[in-house]
Amino acid sequence: MKYSIQNKNFIEKTNNPDSEVINILMVDDLKENLVALEAVLSSTSYRLVTARSGEEALKCILKQDFAVILLDVQMPGLNGFETAKLIKARKKSKNIPIIFITAISQDMEHVLHGYAVGAIDYIFKPFNPETLKQKVAQFVKIYKSHTESLKRTEWKKSIELEEVNHKLNRTTVDLYKTETLSKVIGETLLDTIVTFDESGIILSVNPIVRKMFGYKSEELVGKHLAVILPVIKQDSDLMISLSIHSITKSSIGKILEGVALRKDQNRFPVDIQIGKATIENSPLFVCTIRDVTERKEIEKIKNQQFNFLKKVVEERTLDLLSTNEKLKAEIKERKKVADDLFVSHERTKKIFDASPCLMAIRSVSSGRFIDVNKAWLKSTAYEYENVKDQVFDWGLFTCNEGKKVEFADLESNETLSNLKVTYQSKDGEIRCGLLSTEFIDIQGEACSLILVNDITERENLEKEMLRLDRLNLIGEMAAGIAHEIRNPMTTVHGFLQMWKINDQSLSLEIVNIMLDELNRANSIIKEFLTLAKNKATDKTEQSLNGIIEPILPLLNAEANLAGKSVQHHFEPCPELLLDEKEIRQLFLNLALNGLEAMDHGGTLTVKTYSEEKKVILEVRDCGKGIKPDILDKIGTPFFTTKENGTGLGLAVCYSIADRHQAKIKVQTGNEGTSFSIYFNCDSDKKQCLNGEKQ
Repeated sequence: MKYSIQNKNFIEKTNNPDSEVINILMVDDLKENLVALEAVLSSTSYRLVTARSGEEALKCILKQDFAVILLDVQMPGLNGFETAKLIKARKKSKNIPIIFITAISQDMEHVLHGYAVGAIDYIFKPFNPETLKQKVAQFVKIYKSHTESLKRTEWKKSIELEEVNHKLNRTTVDLYKTETLSKVIGETLLDTIVTFDESGIILSVNPIVRKMFGYKSEELVGKHLAVILPVIKQDSDLMISLSIHSITKSSIGKILEGVALRKDQNRFPVDIQIGKATIENSPLFVCTIRDVTERKEIEKIKNQQFNFLKKVVEERTLDLLSTNEKLKAEIKERKKVADDLFVSHERTKKIFDASPCLMAIRSVSSGRFIDVNKAWLKSTAYEYENVKDQVFDWGLFTCNEGKKVEFADLESNETLSNLKVTYQSKDGEIRCGLLSTEFIDIQGEACSLILVNDITERENLEKEMLRLDRLNLIGEMAAGIAHEIRNPMTTVHGFLQMWKINDQSLSLEIVNIMLDELNRANSIIKEFLTLAKNKATDKTEQSLNGIIEPILPLLNAEANLAGKSVQHHFEPCPELLLDEKEIRQLFLNLALNGLEAMDHGGTLTVKTYSEEKKVILEVRDCGKGIKPDILDKIGTPFFTTKENGTGLGLAVCYSIADRHQAKIKVQTGNEGTSFSIYFNCDSDKKQCLNGEKQ
């Protein structure tokens, strides 16, 4: 009941509005700065105390406690750093959070000095009022929590100590009552009284001896005192055998402890007191024996209770010390977290500003630009003030097609990675870049991180290199075509000259040779035109297996004539955007090359399968493989290892694959060569996104 009343009083006291007013000390030598701080922090929950110098601030701290101190750095007399150092040197005020506010000392050296002397934060003027207000509110909240915790801990400790004292007082009163009762019993002859002579022979006993020792009075008269009192305690606190000479000489009037012996041989503790009288010149001794068994039990219980309460108090004290250490460790850890957070923020800000890529952070909900880096401002030629916290319509367009990239659509779907786009700077320059986006969370607000790697200069350089490569390729191809066509034309020209000179009709054999040479020249020109084909392809969504399967009977017939065989294994594959004629030409070129590369009895293997959003066509022969020194030349126009080859077959295959956004991979060895064509399942989607059409 008492505990409940005290707990109620404590709660009423802690909930008292007057007790909630928190002292905040503001130190600045300029009155207008103090007025500005009062305007920002004015609240019924705060008692704002001002000081115009470091000396006045120290006097205020001696008089009262503060939840937080706002301290100016530059002041006459004691500056902010010296004042903070003196505050932290005082035990009572060393834990008060200090926030430096300055408009001058903004160098990193001053900031580090501020933290070194014990500052919690370092704010530059002009400061954000709301930020300062929130920071002060958080420190006040920590101060309130810490103060209330200490008060509650001290209150609980006082209650526990009060309960311990109450129990000890009750035990003392009980002991006093017991001793008083024993005294009353002694006064009413409840103690055993024995008279004996100087030799220790019992002369008389009172009637209580029967109850205490079990003897009748006549059974003890004439016997030695040691029969009922064999052991006593001397001044050295040692139990020794009874010595009449010793107790009658030095223990007269004193209360001694001893051990009594009953008739049934049971022992019990007693207090004895010996008095001396002289009768007829003969000494006579009176011994009072009091059974203190009950008192000893009470003392034992009392000692046990006292030891128990002492142990409880020690444990509670250790708990309080442990709690205090944990609180200190928590404060230290929070300070470390705050320091690490500040360092991490600074590092991230420097990386963001120093990045050579264009970087912008845009709010998903409102569409405003939260921040942009220096590279963004430099490339777009906009001012930071015109972009910061503005709903800025930054136009990004996909290359070739020119379709605008809508951020609202992008933010509701998956992120982008290296999408080729164009954008226009403030001065009208059209630039090119690779756009990537990522979703991030900043202080609970969903944002989109926009990153553009500007490749304008690289694009210009690539265009120039492509132009030069085309000119070089035109020269090489012109030389190759001239060389390849000159041979059949020379043969025809020679036979015609012979016919002109001899004026004779040409034989059928010569005519056939001339026709073969002209057909060869026509074949070279036809394959070259196929290689250089740049007209729009007729692509439709269809199955790769459906294009290849009708050709297999023709391929099997060709293989059987040469004593070879063809095996095929087609797996179900997604449909693709394909030009049927070009895919047939691509497949036939690779298959016929594979048949020609094998000896008699060889097997050509044709496979189709899908893997990781790709459809793969594989043509594998079991020939001798391609030599490493000519592997890099595969697909080069007019390069061939065949006696009558034109060198344009594989070049046409590579051209067809390029028009279908496919890749050709070659694997060769002693056991044969494999040509694998990788088609993208989502190539049509990528073409649409990048604005490309065939």
